[in-house]
Amino acid sequence: MKHIIVGTAGHIDHGKTTLIKALTGRNTDRLEEEQKRGISIDLGFTYMDLPSGDKVGIIDAPGHERFIKNMLAGVMGIDIVMLIIAADEGIMPQTVEHLNILDLIGVKAGFVVLTKIDMVEDEWIEMVEEEIRENTEGTFLEEAKIIRVSSTKGTGVKSVIEEIEKISDTLENTEDNKLPRLPIDRVFTIKGFGTIVTGTLISGVLNVNDEVEVYPTGKTSKIRSLQVHDMDVKTAYSGQRVAINLPALKKNEIERGNLIAPPDSMIPSMMFDAKLKLLEDSVKSIKNRTRVRLYIGSDEVLARVVLVDRDELLAGEEAVVQFRLEKTSVALRGDKFIVRFYSPMFTIGGGEIIDANPKKRKRFNEEDISDMEMKATLDDISSVETIIKEHSPAGVSLKDIVKHTSMKEDELLDIISDLIDKEKIISFNMASGILLAHKDFYTKIKKEIISFLEVFHKNNTFKKGAYKEEILSKYFKDKKSGYGDKLLHLIADEGLIKIEQSYVSLKDFNVVFNESEEDVRRTILVELDKNGFNLVKKNDFLNSLNTSKSITSNIFLYLIQEGQVKILNEDLLISKEIYEKAKNKLIKFLHENNKITLAEYRDELETNRRSAMSLLDQFDIEGITLRNEDFRILNSTIGDVL
Repeated sequence: MKHIIVGTAGHIDHGKTTLIKALTGRNTDRLEEEQKRGISIDLGFTYMDLPSGDKVGIIDAPGHERFIKNMLAGVMGIDIVMLIIAADEGIMPQTVEHLNILDLIGVKAGFVVLTKIDMVEDEWIEMVEEEIRENTEGTFLEEAKIIRVSSTKGTGVKSVIEEIEKISDTLENTEDNKLPRLPIDRVFTIKGFGTIVTGTLISGVLNVNDEVEVYPTGKTSKIRSLQVHDMDVKTAYSGQRVAINLPALKKNEIERGNLIAPPDSMIPSMMFDAKLKLLEDSVKSIKNRTRVRLYIGSDEVLARVVLVDRDELLAGEEAVVQFRLEKTSVALRGDKFIVRFYSPMFTIGGGEIIDANPKKRKRFNEEDISDMEMKATLDDISSVETIIKEHSPAGVSLKDIVKHTSMKEDELLDIISDLIDKEKIISFNMASGILLAHKDFYTKIKKEIISFLEVFHKNNTFKKGAYKEEILSKYFKDKKSGYGDKLLHLIADEGLIKIEQSYVSLKDFNVVFNESEEDVRRTILVELDKNGFNLVKKNDFLNSLNTSKSITSNIFLYLIQEGQVKILNEDLLISKEIYEKAKNKLIKFLHENNKITLAEYRDELETNRRSAMSLLDQFDIEGITLRNEDFRILNSTIGDVL
């Protein structure tokens, strides 16, 4: 089923609210001041039954220039516009500004309602209609129908209803499969229910009991109830006017301009990259860092316009720009916006967001300009690929991509599957879910790691490899997730590197000793074995050897890496063979006696207290033993397998 929103636009006192009352029987001027003054100040909302039985939501936008801000908060979600023009006045300033706004935000469907026809002659009406045709030329209303109406007498009201239904039949289905997003345009409370927010659900589906987040504040609540067209519903769909009961939140915690979406699905930002077009008849240009009012969703944000490829944007011109916001806001790629000057406030242009979470751009930087222009032309598949490429250094999850697009995970999975088939990206199954990397990033990082290892081996001929943690820190932003480790093993699977314990080396690299170096290696091991369980300090041991200091130091480090020599606390040395003997003696004793003291272990090894203590401390660290006051016991979790 289609869900359609019809909106009014036009100059003040041209009969927008009166027409809606004639269509629906309801007055959308809800404020006391509106009814007293006879003008619309804020947005009005109601609905209408079509002859087919379908309901359409209606948004009544105020026409006074002082309330353009309120008008903009409501027009972003409309499907059909009724441009209201009074026959006795014709085209007026807000008629033109509203039409420009609607054209800039991409409204595609609508018609013109010529009201108050009972107040003028037919000849005058024909002149006004000619004026309308001239002013709508080149806009989405260029070929639109003009319906003559007298709302007070009911003339033409039926034709308006028929035209709404006719256009509704031509509109595409709503975006129920997208991320749920509702820009808030009203906040109020009802006794016994708490806080209520309203807005047009611009995409997705919301259900009673769904958990939602208010952006950019980060406040969360569960939906207690939903209303559409004054009726309680369990589910609200894209394209509907929706009232949401959020009992966990207070009225002062939410404001117009905030946005409702699933928790952790949007990224608040202080910068937007955008494609901005100035109106052909704009009386002012934009210079770099011009302060403007940016209207997006239902939000109004003060911002500076950074022109990345020029010093001035002239009337009728289009360019990629970066908005530097004065408060956090949220958006997604493809969202439409309007720009008005900070002061005096009048509409000068609008456009489309191309990146809602960009890096800070540099002016006249060719790489930045090229990147922004490329993003301005991307389709959904290319956009997803670009997001993966940009975030590959830390790995990209499905949840990350959702935050940058309006797509749901099932839609993204189809795109990701296609990109994997085309060998554009690679995926990894992690404990937290799927992680993605772009093939270009993988190829680049692979070359860099191989080059790093080539230099490392050249400068460290006695080391079996570089520390894996060093490589992860150097080339991956988030080494804790295991993502970098996955990429390293992928390189190893290609037969380019090998990973042994905590060391990484080129596949064909091995430490090779010449004859004299091999003599040093044997000497170190033989002398350590001679010491047995009487451990000696590292410096004392190395100084006691009658060998070249530099060669001995390098070969000693190699033996440490290989695990043939261990350094215990207090820098005491022991060979792997003697260490294993000491461990086996301990385990045998504990199996027979259940516990052992330091003195008992010293006597068992026939060594000194310092050596026995150092060994016991090491066994505690490795989890072989557990210390209990003055004795050790065997760790039951591993003791049986040792």
